[in-house]
Amino acid sequence: MEPSLGTYFDDFTRRDWQTRDPDSVSEPVRLALVGLGWFTREWALPGIQRSEFTEATVVTDVDTDAVDAFTSEHDLTGVSPEEFKAGTVADEYDAVYVATPNATHLEYVEAAADQGKAVLCEKPMAASLDRAERLVAVCAEHDVPLMVGYRMQTDPAVRRVKDLLEEGFVGDVVHVHAAMSQVMLGELSESTDQWRLDSELSGGCALMDLGVYPLNTTRFVLGADPERVSGHTRSVHEAFSEVDEHASFDLGFPDGVQAHCTVSQNAQHASRLELTGTDGQLILDPAFYEREAREVTVVRGEMEADIEFDPVHQLEEEFAYFGHHLLTGTPFSPDGEHALVDMRVLDAVYESADTGMPVTLSE
Repeated sequence: MEPSLGTYFDDFTRRDWQTRDPDSVSEPVRLALVGLGWFTREWALPGIQRSEFTEATVVTDVDTDAVDAFTSEHDLTGVSPEEFKAGTVADEYDAVYVATPNATHLEYVEAAADQGKAVLCEKPMAASLDRAERLVAVCAEHDVPLMVGYRMQTDPAVRRVKDLLEEGFVGDVVHVHAAMSQVMLGELSESTDQWRLDSELSGGCALMDLGVYPLNTTRFVLGADPERVSGHTRSVHEAFSEVDEHASFDLGFPDGVQAHCTVSQNAQHASRLELTGTDGQLILDPAFYEREAREVTVVRGEMEADIEFDPVHQLEEEFAYFGHHLLTGTPFSPDGEHALVDMRVLDAVYESADTGMPVTLSE
């Protein structure tokens, strides 16, 4: 098998996208944080602080007490959402990170675009396709860079899997199996009064919150977009009466490649990405969670190798990529147009679940 696996894994965490020396950065990209949920507090802010190319300077949230406590602890400027939208302290940040409930992304991105600030928006990009299209359009209208937070795309484990696929280590890909599940009401919060269970704020639950991971990661490693979609959703427990508790969907890609994906907000915590080709198989397990070390299994013929590696801080990599590309004037990938493909697929999955029929995606 040429080239050897060592070509890809000896320098596993290399940043193949980086062209600028971090030591040359005297003024990192200053970020305003919009939304103080657990993910911002526990993962995004540490990632920003660890990145050589970014620093946090401003924070806003609808919970003023949370803002006051957070700014005191981290020496940041705190503003209300109204003050942020009015650009009261716009001179204190260069870009905006939006991590609020899905349905509220658009209003903050519009404000950032009006201020001429670059945007990193969490996924899914919005609670509905039409709002996602407006979000991308408003950034284009104001000529501000837009990146969407698919952290798997900057994670070295996923990038090395993509490298192996492109070099033909498994031959031609035949099918993909991807899964992600968690017990949401135990792992994130035991309260049923949360935005993920509100259909207007979330746009959906298992599919919107978790489904984007197998969907987007499969698109990324294959370097292709699905042409056909079929899906199924179901909800069993009362807490999920407004949204999907479990979801499964099948994606038909060009050249006949098929992907089967399953997600659940009420099942054993697990995630896995399995790519099977004519000559071998690549498995990333665990695959998608930010707080877990992963292992890549490479199978080809009689050979099977488990590749262990030191994990990176996924949000550090994502924010380093974002800041680096702003400082160097390099276009982002994934950008808004890339993320719109996901939104169209998710919309089609819900349509298929409603009608019981597959959906062909138009270009």
